[in-house]
Amino acid sequence: MEINNFKDMYLAELQELVSVEEQLGDALLRMAGAASHPELKRVLICHRWETETQRDRLTAILQKHGANPSAHTDQAMQALVVETKKMLTLLTDDDLRDAGLIASAQKLEHYKIAAYGTAAALAGQLDLRDEQKMLHLSLEEERQIDVLLTQLAKREVNPDALAA
Repeated sequence: MEINNFKDMYLAELQELVSVEEQLGDALLRMAGAASHPELKRVLICHRWETETQRDRLTAILQKHGANPSAHTDQAMQALVVETKKMLTLLTDDDLRDAGLIASAQKLEHYKIAAYGTAAALAGQLDLRDEQKMLHLSLEEERQIDVLLTQLAKREVNPDALAA
């Protein structure tokens, strides 16, 4: 895919984010299924719903610009999802697996935080303020889930894993 100008670069970033959200939605279901800690399971399932909303926001922006939301598959997210699957096979103890799930979820979320930050900055450069606000909303949601996962890890999951 050849990118001819700044706006094309912005749209390509959004297309990557659609792929990221779709891949993460599927991964979150698998992760929730593997989680034994009830609060972790709940957080992962709730974040899946949020992920669907974020994907819908991206799709709406892309459609407004006449761009195909499915034009790109993000290979970095594919690799992170593969690493998450690998981790699930290595950790057989429930408490350790829950700690590993949080670690993996945070890697996935940090990737999304970087991607949303980039997309929002590009929207700002293009003076697309409404789109920038939508992207900042998703960025803030990602930051909040990261904080929630950190709190859950520190408060409950990691101490349980350490005792395992």
